[in-house]
Amino acid sequence: LSDAQTEYIKQFSERIPPLPKRTVDGKEMLAPAEVWGRLNNTESPQLYGVYPWGFYGIGRPDLEVAINTYKFDPDVQEFKSHVGWKQHNIFAARLGLVDEAKKYTSLKLQNSERRFPAFWGPGFDWVPDHNWGGSGMIGLQEMLMQVHGDDIYLLPSWPKEWDVDFKLHAPQNTTIQGVYKDGEIKELKVFPEIRKKDIKVLN
Repeated sequence: LSDAQTEYIKQFSERIPPLPKRTVDGKEMLAPAEVWGRLNNTESPQLYGVYPWGFYGIGRPDLEVAINTYKFDPDVQEFKSHVGWKQHNIFAARLGLVDEAKKYTSLKLQNSERRFPAFWGPGFDWVPDHNWGGSGMIGLQEMLMQVHGDDIYLLPSWPKEWDVDFKLHAPQNTTIQGVYKDGEIKELKVFPEIRKKDIKVLN
């Protein structure tokens, strides 16, 4: 970037307001906006700071604020679902909520009971609605691995009773391959090996 571009980005970032918060029943949580008059959809935008923006989550500050939002925000409770493009399985995985991540990811990826099992829907749109599979797979990978800075968190939201063989790609040209069985990591290979020091197993 040129000096002018760098200065522009710096000034622009200083004008971006912080994410709004509110207190409900004594619990601090994220808010969808500073002020709003009505709800026009069934999304949970107050959790977009968790995903896709990644301001909140495992290894990041103020995790409790985001967990409070997921667990206690009245609108999130009303709209929480696995249907279609809804992201509550991803939010739960990013926040380390194992049971919730397991529940909503399993519901998303279950057999559609059609001739082709992955023809999910209709949900909000059509059949096949592959938003189910897309958000389901993102949630599944977030359950297996999350990255913040140089830190690589393995199995941050993975159920102990689920066995899995995995091969995942992380930043810095890193590949992580392993076997998790009977509640333990049986095999783990990290390429390049220098990145082993950044691995944090959370299960």
